[in-house]
Amino acid sequence: MKQRRRMITTVVSILILSIAMLGCASNSNTNKEGAGNLQASPETTEAAGTDMSSYPMKTDKKLTYWAEYITVKPTIGEVPFFQEWQKRTGVPVEFISPPAGQEKEGLNVLLASGDLPDLIEYDWFSFPGGPEKAISDGYILRLNDYIDKYAPNYKKYLQEHPEVDKLVKTDNGSYYTFPFLRGDPLLQVYQGPIVRKDMLDELGLAIPETMDDYYNVLKALKGKGLASPLSITGLSGFSYGAFVGAYGTNRGWYQQDGKVMFGPMQPGYKDFLETMSKWYAEGLIDKNMATIDGKALDANITSGATGVTIGNAGGGIGKWLPVLRESNPNAVLAPAPYPVLNKGETPMFGQKDFVYTTYDNVAISATSKNIELAVRLLDWGYSEEGHMFHNFGQEGLSYEMVDGYPKYTDLLMNNPEQLPPAQAMKLYIRGNSGGPFVQDKRYIEQYLALPEQQEAIKIWANTDVDKYTLGLITPTSEESSEMAKIMNDVNTLIDEMTLKIILGTEKIDAYDKYMEKLKSLKIDRAIEIQQAASDRFNNR
Repeated sequence: MKQRRRMITTVVSILILSIAMLGCASNSNTNKEGAGNLQASPETTEAAGTDMSSYPMKTDKKLTYWAEYITVKPTIGEVPFFQEWQKRTGVPVEFISPPAGQEKEGLNVLLASGDLPDLIEYDWFSFPGGPEKAISDGYILRLNDYIDKYAPNYKKYLQEHPEVDKLVKTDNGSYYTFPFLRGDPLLQVYQGPIVRKDMLDELGLAIPETMDDYYNVLKALKGKGLASPLSITGLSGFSYGAFVGAYGTNRGWYQQDGKVMFGPMQPGYKDFLETMSKWYAEGLIDKNMATIDGKALDANITSGATGVTIGNAGGGIGKWLPVLRESNPNAVLAPAPYPVLNKGETPMFGQKDFVYTTYDNVAISATSKNIELAVRLLDWGYSEEGHMFHNFGQEGLSYEMVDGYPKYTDLLMNNPEQLPPAQAMKLYIRGNSGGPFVQDKRYIEQYLALPEQQEAIKIWANTDVDKYTLGLITPTSEESSEMAKIMNDVNTLIDEMTLKIILGTEKIDAYDKYMEKLKSLKIDRAIEIQQAASDRFNNR
């Protein structure tokens, strides 16, 4: 009897299940995934113990995540931000890190091993051969289909910001990472000229604007006894067009009316070298310019040996001014505009990041067996909740809402363990570093607490750099390899020429011979490659 009843029960169960399945099939057209909804895929509902229909998700799987993230904690897994991130998303994550400062080498070892984690945070834009090469080599996924299926928040953002959509994909239309994006122009500018305004006030001099103004300021500071009136960290101090931009060019690539230009080949670069050579010969530029590093520059600024430099609002003014005021309460570091030749002109160049900065972006490895879970985890960063968490952390701990404004608490701004704000922030938020989310301008409004810092961004942003910036172009794999070989030799030559002429070991007349040698290094071919890549970018 028992056996017969068991058989009848089994048959009835099968009939009920079959009817249910037919019902599901007949309604399949009305249950498609909505464009902006987080819904479980068929695979999700079939997987025991897994529910990806809302956050925090429920899963019995664990993702592996490779990244370099340096804080006061020994490992990423001990950082409170990442611990809370796992709780809010519901996804367990095992973190893997390369040795500090060896991110590129660590990635090469990782890729060579063939044992790839689910998630890899890296500057994939700079991958040899470009992002398409990383995809075709089987290292990372082409994300297009997965974004459509499982990333409604990120997809919505791209649809609402077509200018960003153009930046985050390749010429072939491939999306390859979940990117770090600057959410406001205020976040794109952070570097420019800085002067000791208290010294200028003593000398009766105004903030310099033109190259002649800067020359007169430097001469006066030299007369005041400063050992290094102008001090910068080697040639990198000229990277964004500081001083060289006054002559209508820069030290790298730019475009003018759609035509790609290589800065050091333009006539203005020779004028720039002649001016810098004169300043150096007169003792207006740090005599150790060729070798000065960040620590040496810090010492020059905080000791009062330097009155003019190129630096950051946060890591420059914010770092130096408190130290200066310990010994001189009247010290003032003030931002100055990028120099021009004639008063009233707008600087042609200046530092300004793209909205998409390429670094601290997360790709999904091509070998991942947990693609949907990985995509949904990363997509959370572009949701409203994820946006607030990445930028401000946990309400009541790292920020409080004050009249609708997320105000950082003393845990970050006046850390009880005496951690500087930058270090404290890296424990509880990612707003000051990067990652898969959109950065909020309310971060920078608080991080740059000094009025001098806030003023700096406004002054340094006043340039025409947007008119001349080359887009985030991506040469093909073949072009990239050829370009790398050419530019390795070209950049070595340009750096050699620039230093020798500025330091006076060669006369300005040597410039023309360097230009002849530049031709032999196939610079014209490099320009062709850049022009082709620029044209493709503009046609995206």
